[in-house]
Amino acid sequence: MEYTISKLAKLAGVSTRTLRYYDEINLLRPARINHSGYRIYGQEEIDRLQQIRFFRELDVDLVTIVSIMNDPQFDKTNALQQHYAQLVNKRSHIDKLLHTLEKTIAHERGEYLMTNEEKFNAFKEKMIQENEDQYGVEIRQKYGEQTIEASNAKLRGMTEKEYADMKTLEKEIFQLIKQALVLNDPHSDVAQEAAAKHKEWLMYSWSTYSKEAHAGLAEIYVADERFQAYYEKIGKGATELLHNAILIFLEKNK
Repeated sequence: MEYTISKLAKLAGVSTRTLRYYDEINLLRPARINHSGYRIYGQEEIDRLQQIRFFRELDVDLVTIVSIMNDPQFDKTNALQQHYAQLVNKRSHIDKLLHTLEKTIAHERGEYLMTNEEKFNAFKEKMIQENEDQYGVEIRQKYGEQTIEASNAKLRGMTEKEYADMKTLEKEIFQLIKQALVLNDPHSDVAQEAAAKHKEWLMYSWSTYSKEAHAGLAEIYVADERFQAYYEKIGKGATELLHNAILIFLEKNK
């Protein structure tokens, strides 16, 4: 079965403008152009569009989707399995949030005594799920399933105070990086303090620490635009500055 651009847009729940843009960026090309100049899409393109929609539902940016799907090694079946697992995890997280909210309402009504640990469990799960959705594939490939599962288990086991301390430390690191950007010197005291606190911050989730793993993470920061976007919120050049500061910190503390 073949579809014109308008029929495919209606089928997939997207706009024709979106499909034209996908063509422009070499993400989804039509199978052919007919004699009237209309884009015509076949089954292969329909299946590819479904993959794209799955990626977008998981908040993967278009640049990354183009890179992934245009890779000759792209495995459609494996991608579908990963989509399935991530969506199941997302559903599980929503269920936990609803369960926590139900207990919170019951607690406020005096019908249930909610512990402080219970109040924060869902938020820790949210943090884990966000990490999995954004970076799960890459970090599992780099560090392995066992390492990531151990890290997630450590996060789940955090006390209320540890969770609060970790979030506070993250804010301190951002502030230090912001100050270091003014100096634009990764060797500066403030940049090195940011790198030291970054190590301290990692230890809230890492079951074991190694300088090699820390350096590897710093390399991912500058190589992956999603990590770049996270730190570039502080200011332009923040990711590279943190990367350089970490490597200098590790070299100084051999």
